[in-house]
Amino acid sequence: MCHDSIAAILKPTDLTDPEYFHKVVDCQYACPAHTPVPEYIRMIALGRYDDAYMINWESNVFPGVLGRTCDRPCEPACRRGRVEEKPVAICRLKRVAADNKTDVSSRIPKGPFPSNGKKIALIGGGPASLTVARDLAPLGYEIHLYDEQPSGGGFMRSQIPSFRLPEEVLNEEVNFILDMGIHQHFDTYVSSLKDTLGKGYDAIFIGTGAPRGKDLPKLPGRWDVQDHVHLGINWLASVAFGHTEKIGKKVIVVGGGNTAMDCCRTARRLGGEEVKVVVRSPFEDMKASAWEIEDAQHEDIPILNCHNPKAFVVENGVMKGMLFTKVQAVYDAQGKRSLVPVNEPDVFIEADDVLMAIGQDNAFPWIERDLGIEFGEWEMPVVDKVTLQSTLPNVFFGGDAAFGPQNVITAVAHGHQAAVSIQLFCEGMNVHERPDPMTNIYSQKMGIHEWSYDNSVVDDHRYKVPHASKEMTLTNRMIEVELGFDKHIGYKEAQRCLNCDVQTVFDRSRCIECDACVDICPTSCITFTNNGEEEDLRTRLSMPALNKTQDLYVSDMLPTGRIMVKDEDVCLHCGLCAERCPTSAWDMQKFLYQVTKASHVCPSVVV
Repeated sequence: MCHDSIAAILKPTDLTDPEYFHKVVDCQYACPAHTPVPEYIRMIALGRYDDAYMINWESNVFPGVLGRTCDRPCEPACRRGRVEEKPVAICRLKRVAADNKTDVSSRIPKGPFPSNGKKIALIGGGPASLTVARDLAPLGYEIHLYDEQPSGGGFMRSQIPSFRLPEEVLNEEVNFILDMGIHQHFDTYVSSLKDTLGKGYDAIFIGTGAPRGKDLPKLPGRWDVQDHVHLGINWLASVAFGHTEKIGKKVIVVGGGNTAMDCCRTARRLGGEEVKVVVRSPFEDMKASAWEIEDAQHEDIPILNCHNPKAFVVENGVMKGMLFTKVQAVYDAQGKRSLVPVNEPDVFIEADDVLMAIGQDNAFPWIERDLGIEFGEWEMPVVDKVTLQSTLPNVFFGGDAAFGPQNVITAVAHGHQAAVSIQLFCEGMNVHERPDPMTNIYSQKMGIHEWSYDNSVVDDHRYKVPHASKEMTLTNRMIEVELGFDKHIGYKEAQRCLNCDVQTVFDRSRCIECDACVDICPTSCITFTNNGEEEDLRTRLSMPALNKTQDLYVSDMLPTGRIMVKDEDVCLHCGLCAERCPTSAWDMQKFLYQVTKASHVCPSVVV
């Protein structure tokens, strides 16, 4: 919304700003890659799984992978949460599209493409690099992908267990990109950025992740039993590539993030009979996603909170277990947490093996420090958060390599934006002058009170996803635990979507100020009142607009001198205002937003 620093009153909302309605589509706005969530969910409800998949592929690149592993930032933002406790199962609906699509290979661009004479190196074969490759290859760039693993996927392959992400799903979506004529240099460790710069590349993208697992090197006894203490991410990779096939019967996993959850569940499948997760923090402060914790608990893995590692217990050179100090969380006035020991005896936990899953660090020993790339705190490269450009103009970073460990969908978002920057850089343009996103908005009106979308708001509780039996999954790490929604349940879950991309658009010239829309609104989000300062105006609405992170929709002045104000935070896009309005001052218009990318390579989807 446009604010005037001098005038006391709010200006009318600028609906020509593409970011205004984008922000109102909460699920899409919360997604780092800005996937058009309601659009593909409607396709699922219509049984158009191929179209739903391609809408996803255009934005998030890995629908089948993310439909199983995404951190789901979209779901806490979902407007269904204004009506019921649980949001729409957006992540699992993404999987519905992937599981039920037909052969979409004819809709995926295939290389080789006519050359534009530019050559790009991608170091690291994870989601960020693969996204850059997908966006730039169809534009004629010669793409060279380097990775020390034997195949593409990066940490999606080495750190996400097969019981969460089947290999065939990952291979299909990685190969969609590699088949674009990408020059593949697998089993190749890049040991010198200087040497790579000397190979004549026009730009280099670094997407090497955060490959170094954190350790507790000073903990007493650590190096007395080093063969039985494993860094979580390294151990998961060793399992993924078949180098590790068993573990001790008693296992401690130290850490409370998603890697810890993957470690403990994998350990159960490799022979761990008594696997315990031990965390320093209180349960509510654990970094792991709620569903990851739930899955671990479902497999009978206890989680012990507020236990701080004190020492490894070793007898005659043999690992016996670990000693932990009981702590409690104490918060100061600024909310900063301290873990303070409580007056209780130390806790001994038996263990044959310990998996350390306490975080990850970046490691750039192969980047020479005399190239012009600046490094800041924690030896992280100095990277522009918008352009992903380093202080060496032709070198770009993305994914975990840019700003530390995050997730797959954030890496994809970085890849899209880095591809834009690389294209601008290679064309000699300013990388900060970025193209606008693609948007359109059009009416959903069919008749005076008929709409081309489903606009009913009813109680509709979230559907549960079925799981394979523990008897099967705990004996074979290759068996996927979550079975996903079938078509029937997928349809019913899709119907829970409130179509928040169908916007309420107000035409002041048609309004007669009859207040019919005010009377019918189920959330009391519409108010006709005198203008004023935002702080005051928010308190004078039919229902006070307390969430300042979401804008107010403000009209220009009406004949009575009043304005129309709508609280975008609580509007359900139900369309009752448009149905009740006798003059059609309200209209329901579908807004489609596609984030800026180097190329929109997805074939047109008829919607």
